[in-house]
Amino acid sequence: MQLFFLGSGSAHTVSADNFQSNMMLIADRGRRLLIDCGSDVRWSLAKHGLSHLDVTDIYISHLHADHIGGLEYVGFQTKFDPRCQRPRLFVEESLAAPLWNRALRGGMGIISGTETELDTFFDVRIVNAGQPFEWEGARLEPVPAVHVSGPRATVHSYGLLIESDSHRTFLTTDTQFTPGHLAAYYASADLIFHDCETGPARTGVHPNYEDLLQLPAAIRAKTWLYGYPPGPLPDAVAAGFLGFVRAGQSFELTRKRDPVEVTAIRSGLSPE
Repeated sequence: MQLFFLGSGSAHTVSADNFQSNMMLIADRGRRLLIDCGSDVRWSLAKHGLSHLDVTDIYISHLHADHIGGLEYVGFQTKFDPRCQRPRLFVEESLAAPLWNRALRGGMGIISGTETELDTFFDVRIVNAGQPFEWEGARLEPVPAVHVSGPRATVHSYGLLIESDSHRTFLTTDTQFTPGHLAAYYASADLIFHDCETGPARTGVHPNYEDLLQLPAAIRAKTWLYGYPPGPLPDAVAAGFLGFVRAGQSFELTRKRDPVEVTAIRSGLSPE
């Protein structure tokens, strides 16, 4: 099983060689789970020789546009392309109704005079935080992470703990720096992909690189960083991390317990 990064940039990335941080989990039998489906997904797919035809399944972590803005594209393309079946859409229970009613219904709610629903376009599979679900032989557990907090509400982004062949990969999606909240997932994972802001600007909805330097050395040693804005990057390897993920990079999720041995492929969907 491989984890392929269509892009590794922040929400507002504008670059010829990078895109929003959407990934594709690729099973040995060919099914492909798009982990988040952001606004620029049609360009990031095309950049890597892919299209809506390659999206069999989708997992949505939360409702920001860089994570759901491409669902209209995928939904309409697969709906009207006779080569396609409805993609399976895995969505945490609390997100399902807002995803349709607050985000997608305005553009997708009527087709030629006929009212539609979310399941018109997608085979909706409701999942729950903390309860693993099966996908192509792997166990995927939605992990609630604090993303945006305010006086009246907290917005969670549901990361993923992916267990495949006894190897555990923790993907944060979007989270504030809450090491106590995520400590158990940091400790149990063999490999971590962590969102990371760089530079002096702090939005308060992602950990800054300086924050992540506070993680124990053993955690940094199994962590790749992604979700960064355009611009110069610090030397993450010198600081004990595995590095910054680049668009088109792919990772083999194997049995190997040593995270240093996990294969990082420069580009493409198969080892060079």
